[in-house]
Amino acid sequence: MHLRNAFVTTSLCSPSRASILTGQYAHRHGVVDNTSPIPPGTVFFPQYLQRAGYATAYIGKWNMGEAAESDRPRPGFDHWISFPGQGTYIDPALNVNGKRSQVRGYTTDILVDSALAWLDRRPRGAGAKPFFLMLSHKATHAEFVPPPRYATLYDTVTVPHPPTMAPTESNYRGKPRWVRDQRESWHGVDYAHHGALDFDDFYRRYAETLRGLDDGVGRVLDALERSGLSRSTLVIYLSDNGFMLGEHGLIDKRNGYEESIRVPMLAWAPGWIAPGSTLDTLVRNIDIAPTVLELAGVPWPRGTPVDGRSVLGALHGGAPRPGPGAGSGELLYEYYWEYAFPHTPTTFALRGDRFKYIYYHGIWDESELYDLATDSLEQVNLVHVPAYQDTVRAMRGRLFDRLGSTGGMQVPVRRGDFQAAERLEGR
Repeated sequence: MHLRNAFVTTSLCSPSRASILTGQYAHRHGVVDNTSPIPPGTVFFPQYLQRAGYATAYIGKWNMGEAAESDRPRPGFDHWISFPGQGTYIDPALNVNGKRSQVRGYTTDILVDSALAWLDRRPRGAGAKPFFLMLSHKATHAEFVPPPRYATLYDTVTVPHPPTMAPTESNYRGKPRWVRDQRESWHGVDYAHHGALDFDDFYRRYAETLRGLDDGVGRVLDALERSGLSRSTLVIYLSDNGFMLGEHGLIDKRNGYEESIRVPMLAWAPGWIAPGSTLDTLVRNIDIAPTVLELAGVPWPRGTPVDGRSVLGALHGGAPRPGPGAGSGELLYEYYWEYAFPHTPTTFALRGDRFKYIYYHGIWDESELYDLATDSLEQVNLVHVPAYQDTVRAMRGRLFDRLGSTGGMQVPVRRGDFQAAERLEGR
């Protein structure tokens, strides 16, 4: 099943992964950027599965809190394989259940091999534990390194440039000033990663790296079918954030535009989910935890706040459970300014079925309103058009009502890494 309206509530690695694992907005779970520590007492939903008798495994990128030690085993997982921070694409240093070692090879393939080995070791038959596996790839995180078998695969392919990429006055009319300025920054097409990358080659390396990840996904699904596990297993495939590939002159994510907040999401369960089907219901990364727990028959613990809702019924042709916020069909989005990447401001957005309102905190710049029904590329900012002022006021009110009702009215401020900034600036 293709979940066509899947989104993240924060388009950044660590906050999004924490939202997947807690069912909560970033402002509630507290992992607001890639270096924020995990607050004491945080419980991730695999811990509830473990208590219910599930065998659990985490294999791949963690990169959440205490970056230097982010590979250490975490509660909720019987089996653990990870690496420090973002890791590397080649010859990763892996932490396997608390023991570190260097492994030779391409990281995507190594992680898939590890996942298949764990599945193959599982006891079968009567009395065997049900399982939960989270396979969390480094790919496709920039800067991209494709597997050797696909290096240069797309060298002769003409790269498509999105219509909003050209530096024309019409593309920037009504856009905030920060968008134009970011074009020549680390996350802009004209100076990507400090001018080290040509955009077309950047795009080709992305596609080649993704091709390697596709191989791995296919191997996992094939193994589930060969073993017979596919008859009783749900696979959910998603990304922890979207990615800009030239739209509005930008690369990366973080911002509130469609390409940043929308993610690919597929659900696969032969005999239970109709093949080739689609789902138009709004699904968010915060919906994963309650969905998996409902599938496992594990009730959400009383007294533990949750911002997501289960969409299990919708995957099987029914309706999702009622839940906070999602019943309105509107998505709350948040991103908090980072000292290491100061060119993207703190961003709040409310995205409905038709309109999207984007508000920037702490800078003197334009807010944005788009009619997604007629302007899917977000080219015409309606925020100052008289006919839409009621829409602007209403959506701004609902945005801050949602933040207020979930404890999100305080913007986190963290001490900057001044030494790292000076190195970045060449001082």
